[in-house]
Amino acid sequence: MSIADKVGESSSFGRSRSRSARGRAKALTEGTIPAYELTRLSLDQVAPTPLNPRRNFGSDEEKTRFGEELREAQLAACVAVTRDAYLKLWPEHEEQIGPDAQHVLINGERRFHSAVHVGLDKLDFVVRDDLAGSRQDFVDHLLAENLDREDFDVIERARGVKQLVAVCAEDGGDRGARTRAAQRLGKDRSWVTNQLALLTLPVEVQMLLSTSEISERDGRTLARHLKEHPDQTAAQLVAHLEGAKQSAEQQKEEQQRLLAAGRQALAQTDSGGLPASRLAGRPDRPVSTR
Repeated sequence: MSIADKVGESSSFGRSRSRSARGRAKALTEGTIPAYELTRLSLDQVAPTPLNPRRNFGSDEEKTRFGEELREAQLAACVAVTRDAYLKLWPEHEEQIGPDAQHVLINGERRFHSAVHVGLDKLDFVVRDDLAGSRQDFVDHLLAENLDREDFDVIERARGVKQLVAVCAEDGGDRGARTRAAQRLGKDRSWVTNQLALLTLPVEVQMLLSTSEISERDGRTLARHLKEHPDQTAAQLVAHLEGAKQSAEQQKEEQQRLLAAGRQALAQTDSGGLPASRLAGRPDRPVSTR
């Protein structure tokens, strides 16, 4: 179920309704309000989680454009957990989130940064402490929210997968951590392994992956090559990739040439299977009367 579905049609993005505990319990029982309601939070009391693998939230121009759209209408709420729920999981992050943060952002950091960029004071949030039941739950949700985003680059995703594998190892040991992470993400273990392999590449190559100058498929190829040749530099890896692509292109051209030649030969063959060139100088045989 989407956040919009949970919020329900009766909720307003411009304000949140205050209810007594008794009134809210009754409304929940009757099904007249959703399980999660919107609340308006001051942005100076919200801190992004240091765990978010996403680092690129757009250029200043993009933040300005998106921030002004948020000023007009916020179509999707941000999701946060309370300070206490977050620090219960990661007490070592207390200094990073700061003393003023009463909530920690789990989803909607692009909205958050864009709003701050254009000077907005508040945004609409859904507070979901149930997403902070365990470290695995928190990181799983944090990563799942970003996995299918078009602007979530390959290396950011790989870092997020590594983070989830790490918390799975903390809870259940290194053995089987990748499998447990894969199950949480609905992926194969090999997919998780391929993601982690991308992080073994030199930083320069990772940057090319982040900017899509090198495809993820080519990145996996380079990771396998690097495993066999661990001393190769970024420049050598890129040169190897270019050489492999040129060789593949040459093979493809040769296959196309052979295919074209075969088609041409077929076109010159008569219905009996003999090339027309052989039939041209062949005298007609008299038809036997016997």
